[in-house]
Amino acid sequence: MQITAKSYFSGAGGMDLGIEESGINIIESYEIDKKCCDTLRKNFKHHVNESDITQITVLDQNDADVYIGTFPCTRYSTIADISGTRTGDDLFLHFFRHISLAQPEMYVVENVPGMLKFKVVMEALTKLPDYYVRVECPINANMWLPQERKRLILIGSKKPFTNFDYPDSQPLRLKDIIEKDASIDIPQYVYNRINGKYRDKPIVSDPDNDDLAPTCVAHYAKDKGTRLIKDGKRIRPYTVREYARLQGFPDWFEFCGTDNDAYRQIGNAVAVPMGRWIGKQIVKYFNS
Repeated sequence: MQITAKSYFSGAGGMDLGIEESGINIIESYEIDKKCCDTLRKNFKHHVNESDITQITVLDQNDADVYIGTFPCTRYSTIADISGTRTGDDLFLHFFRHISLAQPEMYVVENVPGMLKFKVVMEALTKLPDYYVRVECPINANMWLPQERKRLILIGSKKPFTNFDYPDSQPLRLKDIIEKDASIDIPQYVYNRINGKYRDKPIVSDPDNDDLAPTCVAHYAKDKGTRLIKDGKRIRPYTVREYARLQGFPDWFEFCGTDNDAYRQIGNAVAVPMGRWIGKQIVKYFNS
């Protein structure tokens, strides 16, 4: 059978690409950010619904076997404690609304492990009648990629999983993603950070030591001095292509907008191999 899926809060399409590569047909993406929608349209053939999910009704929309929600993680992350913004948000309720009314065979949520602290969110997403729910946390992107990126994966299904498995692939190494003789504009503030003029020193990753990169973040669009790499000749920021490779995006994938738009989209994305792994579990479920 051809499994169909709908993607909510799709961003630049990291989850969409991984799910698609696993053999699932994504029929529609929902996303409000214009640059992300441009990127989705550039790289995918399915319909991109550029809209505010809070204004969308459910039962007059196309149906699908699987509903996938990667709602924004910013306010669930532990780092939000620093600025007092770890408050959660109501967007999960709109994904929950779609699940509860449409009753798909399966739904998937990807977010940061910090979401576990939000009891109302977890209750809503794990206590729906007629669904078996499993929570995998943490699932770390370092199982596939040279990046530390821990995530929570929640899967609700109408029948229990009987053949769930875990990745056994050989991860890429940091040296595998480096561009040779990369051309990149390095702002002065990067040198200032390297030279200790800021409170926080940069995290410098060395491919020759088999280092892992820290988590790719959207804030890299505003401050490229926080995460740097040794390329054999110098210490510098990651190029857009290297940043995309850290998230598992293939080189043919194009990000719309400026380089800073691309860094933001990449930092917010789901790592592509993680999406592909989730997709493979979905396929096994439907084929069992």
